[in-house]
Amino acid sequence: MAEIATIARPYAEALFQVAKSQDVAAWGRQLDALAQVAQDADLRQFADHPKAQSEQVLAVMTTAAKQDLAPGVQNFLRAVIENGRLAALPEVVAQYHVLANAASGVSDAHIYSAYEISDAQLAELKTTLEQRFGRKLDAHVRIEPALIGGVRVVVGDEVLDTSVKARLERMKVALTA
Repeated sequence: MAEIATIARPYAEALFQVAKSQDVAAWGRQLDALAQVAQDADLRQFADHPKAQSEQVLAVMTTAAKQDLAPGVQNFLRAVIENGRLAALPEVVAQYHVLANAASGVSDAHIYSAYEISDAQLAELKTTLEQRFGRKLDAHVRIEPALIGGVRVVVGDEVLDTSVKARLERMKVALTA
């Protein structure tokens, strides 16, 4: 995995440098759509086929992304395809978001919950987490039933686990020690 991250870093840095003079948030949304498309195994198999031309792959990806791509994003995608780095695209996008968030003073918060979280609950949770972590957060919620109850929050390398599963694990360790 370190190899993909190493490949992705220069692409993400160059992309962010260009995006700073444009609309960083709009580019981020377009890149997210492209990253989703790039994760499709059938598309990658098509792109890796020796007879597939880069313009064909570009056309398929832009159609599948279902968004009008900015010219800079199209140029970036063309470069990624021509250099055979389509597999690294999701990591490039992830690193792009890290750079964009660092520049704007925002961090990504990955919230894992056992149950659906309403918009009101998410707003309240986000406010509490921003106070706890001392910075603005961009919340991404994922349902994980194995937690049984509560939430697990990952912000960068910090983890706040208030799930029932984590509490049961701590009780188990305390009882067996």
